[in-house]
Amino acid sequence: MAQAASKTCEVCVSAPGSHYCIDCEEYYCENCKFVHNRQKLSRNHQFQKASDRILEGKSRCSEHKEELTLICNTCNAHICARCVTGKHNGHTFSQIVDVIVQLRGDNETKLRGKTNEANKNIQKIEESLNVFDNSVESVIKAINDEGNMIKRMVDKSVAQMIALVKEQSKKEKDKLMNMLSDANSVLDDVHTLDRKRNELDKTRQDGSLVQKINNLKEEIDKLHINSLPEFPNISFSRKSVAEDDIRQLIGTYNIR
Repeated sequence: MAQAASKTCEVCVSAPGSHYCIDCEEYYCENCKFVHNRQKLSRNHQFQKASDRILEGKSRCSEHKEELTLICNTCNAHICARCVTGKHNGHTFSQIVDVIVQLRGDNETKLRGKTNEANKNIQKIEESLNVFDNSVESVIKAINDEGNMIKRMVDKSVAQMIALVKEQSKKEKDKLMNMLSDANSVLDDVHTLDRKRNELDKTRQDGSLVQKINNLKEEIDKLHINSLPEFPNISFSRKSVAEDDIRQLIGTYNIR
């Protein structure tokens, strides 16, 4: 449905009808609307902006072509004044405007009641939220405190275990370092003998060289390289711990 086109005030018939009286079904300018609202009979009339007005034709009786102004309470149907003496003869009737007023009043009363109920519920919910938030904070603090205590215990146990590993591993490492020192010393001896061999290779070949080579051979034979023992090894065997085990250590909470 289209919005209403530009209308002229139906009272002064000069200024633009920028306001629409719903009760009178007429367009008013700003000044005439002000006067209309000051009059005793129309001070409670409702207005809407003409630009917001949606064009609607008055409902008319399909049989008599007259405006439907009544409601047949017996048939629950909208009728015109001529229908009263026709097929609705003997029925009870109400003016549509009176029904609208009654319905508006009923709706307003019900809405006030619903508003009061909703406000009470909101107040109770907000109070409950505050209490619940405080309880949640208390539970979170308790969980944190318990968790921190367990963390300190775990940190202490970890530190003790690491210290023991370092102490025992140092003994094994010292053995390896001594073995490495011995191996380096032997290697130095091998290099020394190798240098002697190179020097003899450059010496004039005579009887004395044979004796020197034999002496070098004896030194080489005396050079002993120790066989290596089994090296130490270290490993860690993890104890299977599930997240649920940790939670059970901390404790439980309950929301009901």
